[in-house]
Amino acid sequence: MITSDRFMRFAAECEVMAKVTHSRESKATWNRIAERWVRCAELMDRHDAQARVPKKGSRQIRHHA
Repeated sequence: MITSDRFMRFAAECEVMAKVTHSRESKATWNRIAERWVRCAELMDRHDAQARVPKKGSRQIRHHA
């Protein structure tokens, strides 16, 4: 499984916990944790996208068909 997908699953689990808890403090805490997991997923997606872009000046291998 892709890491960002796992992070989003963790966020969803935290959101479920926020819905089932009765304490306002706990609800806020679970929601903050969920937001952080979402942010981690976004950062991982951005990192993965940058890793796929060839760096300027790097040599690319071209395959001829």
